[in-house]
Amino acid sequence: MARTSSAKKAQRVALRRRVYNARRKGAMKSAVKDVSKLVAKKDKKGAEALIPALYKAIDKAAKNHSINKNTAARMKSRITKRLHAIA
Repeated sequence: MARTSSAKKAQRVALRRRVYNARRKGAMKSAVKDVSKLVAKKDKKGAEALIPALYKAIDKAAKNHSINKNTAARMKSRITKRLHAIA
């Protein structure tokens, strides 16, 4: 348990950031799942329609350091590669 006032404030801030990070990560993961399901069904048009929303969710998570920027780039690259593999 935090003792000093600064430690107590740091704990409050950490809890608040944890909620924001979880929200951003959840939005990102659900977007990834939606696109992955469409790629598995080989629905290229549907998946391409969701790509902008997916990129937005990934970029927002990376911008706020919920995930690392290299992780974001890797995720976008892999999803795009799987999408282009559908012919």
